[in-house]
Amino acid sequence: MIERADFLARFGGVFEHSPFIAERALDAGTVPEPMTAAGVHAALTEVFRKASADEQLGVLRAHPDLAGKLAIAGGLTEDSRREQAGAGLDRLSAEEHARFTALNTAYIEKFGFPFIIAVKGLTKNDILAAFETRIDNSAQAEFEAAKTQVERIALLRLTALLPGD
Repeated sequence: MIERADFLARFGGVFEHSPFIAERALDAGTVPEPMTAAGVHAALTEVFRKASADEQLGVLRAHPDLAGKLAIAGGLTEDSRREQAGAGLDRLSAEEHARFTALNTAYIEKFGFPFIIAVKGLTKNDILAAFETRIDNSAQAEFEAAKTQVERIALLRLTALLPGD
């Protein structure tokens, strides 16, 4: 049997600062046993997709800017810090940092949430290219793209939490 407190402590942050997703999945009884990354991801993703548009927007807004103020101040979650460092976002030149800052500002002004991309396996140049392409999306297309990236980030985090899957 899945212990609620243990499950929430372990998986409550898989969707950035949004423990309600893990809570609802557990309450719905959709988390399979034995737990696998794919099974837990399916349960959590189902909750995320059924959440209201406002709740989904809240999940998107809970994500930090890439190479933004939180990263500089050391205020990222451990998962976000590790993910951004893995893509080299903690080692930007002054010019690269200025470009990320300008894109972050323009993106948030246009869409109302930070640019979200699963950075694992990407370089800073890959991320900048995606940023520069996606900023031209419509609001609805970008909302969908960001949600897809959030789900991918969740799967990557679950795979790290449930190795051997």
